[in-house]
Amino acid sequence: MQKYICTVCGYIYEPEVGDEDSGIAPGTPFEDIPDDWACPTCGAQKSDFEPYEG
Repeated sequence: MQKYICTVCGYIYEPEVGDEDSGIAPGTPFEDIPDDWACPTCGAQKSDFEPYEG
């Protein structure tokens, strides 16, 4: 699954891990995260993320 990186702080969203503190279950693709989700590190909007090629 594609990882995404926050262009503001560098946090990497990993679908295999999810973001359980925000109610995003492991295995959730980035595309399926609600649009009002925010970066758990810096609070940036979902639109501030881009595909991570690492």
